[in-house]
Amino acid sequence: MPHTLDAAAVRTWCRLALRALGRAREEIDAINVYPVADGDTGTNLYLTVESAAQSVDAVFDGYAASGSTPGVAEAVRTMAHGALIGACGNSGTILAQLLRAMSEVLAEQPDAAGLRKALRAAAGSAYQAVAHPVEGTMLTVATAAADAASAACQGTPPVAASRDNGEADAPDDLVAVAAAAYQGAHAALARTTGQLDVLGRAGVVDAGGLGLVAVLGALAEALRGDATDRLPASPALHPPLVPYGCAGHGQDAVGDPHAVPGGPGYEVIYLLEAPQEAVDRLRRQLDALGDCLVVVGGDGLWNVHVHVDDAGAAVEAGVEAGRPYRIRITHFGAAAQTAATRPATAAGRAIVAVVEGDGLAELCAEAGAVVVPTRPGEPLASGEIAQVIRRAGAREAVLLPNEDELRPTVAAAAERLRADGVRVALIPTRSVVQGIAALAVHQPSRRFDEDVVAMTAAAGATRYAELAVAEHESWTMAGVCQAGDTLGLIDGDVAVIGRDVAHTAVTLLDRMLAAGGEMVTLVLGEDAPPDLADRLQSHVRESHLAVDTVLYEGGQGSRLLLIGVE
Repeated sequence: MPHTLDAAAVRTWCRLALRALGRAREEIDAINVYPVADGDTGTNLYLTVESAAQSVDAVFDGYAASGSTPGVAEAVRTMAHGALIGACGNSGTILAQLLRAMSEVLAEQPDAAGLRKALRAAAGSAYQAVAHPVEGTMLTVATAAADAASAACQGTPPVAASRDNGEADAPDDLVAVAAAAYQGAHAALARTTGQLDVLGRAGVVDAGGLGLVAVLGALAEALRGDATDRLPASPALHPPLVPYGCAGHGQDAVGDPHAVPGGPGYEVIYLLEAPQEAVDRLRRQLDALGDCLVVVGGDGLWNVHVHVDDAGAAVEAGVEAGRPYRIRITHFGAAAQTAATRPATAAGRAIVAVVEGDGLAELCAEAGAVVVPTRPGEPLASGEIAQVIRRAGAREAVLLPNEDELRPTVAAAAERLRADGVRVALIPTRSVVQGIAALAVHQPSRRFDEDVVAMTAAAGATRYAELAVAEHESWTMAGVCQAGDTLGLIDGDVAVIGRDVAHTAVTLLDRMLAAGGEMVTLVLGEDAPPDLADRLQSHVRESHLAVDTVLYEGGQGSRLLLIGVE
């Protein structure tokens, strides 16, 4: 019997876990009622483990040319990293955290004692990753696995940890610990039906817990070599008639199984490169926006999962924290199911851009947007935006507010439209240059979710600045300005104060490009000096050789110049 885990066993574990989840995927999907009854837990776990397995296979392939194999530390860390970058859904994200915590221990101590510590660390880290842990879920199953493994080390005979010949495994046998963890998880899974009301009403065990049992069974099989990956039968294989959501959102009403009455409408997932302190702030922001929040990872790379009504705000919070990518947005409504089976058409989807200036209005219209014009000092009503969509007869709508101040109004319009049965996504563009970037990648032939993700990513990757004239003396981030001064703002904050418009604009542009960039978008206001465009384009050609520029006559009256950097 093996006394330590090696890289080959890790690879076998991944392959067997993938096989077990592949066999049970439909069953797990069918009993998925928590945290949202969207029938995809089995699929999400399968895709998460598939990413882990592919990563481990790639490492082995890299060593094959030299005839060697990776060490166990590299194998388990690669497995965890693959799961992190490929994690799908709430359950997949939690599984990625479980594997990450296990890998940190097993990389240093790949023996029976290390496996016990790894299982305990995994359960603890998973609870910490979930904003509001709930018992009767895969968290409970993970804790039970750790408890059973600890009992095995204390000499308590692990359930079904004996050989076929009746001989008991030694407490320090790696196989015995893995078998004990599997059996402990198996027993805990059966109890989840009575621990969580939504599971009891549906007559099923927790779907995520069932998937975790499969993964732990695969570990036991990889170490032991017999068929311990057979899953326990769940009490019921049919989805419930009543949809339920996260804690506090369950409602006794028949409805769309993809929607949680009174709960958030979107699932948002993305990878994030950010420091720990920024992620701590992000957790608080996202927890206030929605629920089912899970943030896993470390060492600068994180996987973020949350259910929200404002998907754009969740992505924008990630942009503020660091660099989000691989952004996935899924709508829980019935329209999401419909959109998955047919391509969207231009007639069925409207992109609404709120813009100031005739030039910008014409530009956005040419890009396929329905334009809602706005003027400085004139209020914009949410009903006006909603009416534009109603007149267009659109079944899907993407809203681009293009101003921070307009986001509440546009969000109110989104709620009106959702009440009408329109599928709506609000992309939190804070400047029209971000809206232009989003429109540039819009493709009406794409599925709604894919289009929203592409547009959101393009907007989030565009930094923005603007040139305005101070109306009165005031304190700013860059010092005291006087009435009539030219102000250069980056991301809404004053960064440059000057008297000469062109000189201030050049300084502002250099500040923007100091952080890098390949494309500069310049949008001239109606009061911009006649030579400003030539001055800026010449400066970019002379000082930033690898940067391209594109110029538009925006016609906006509130700002002399808008700058976008991608």
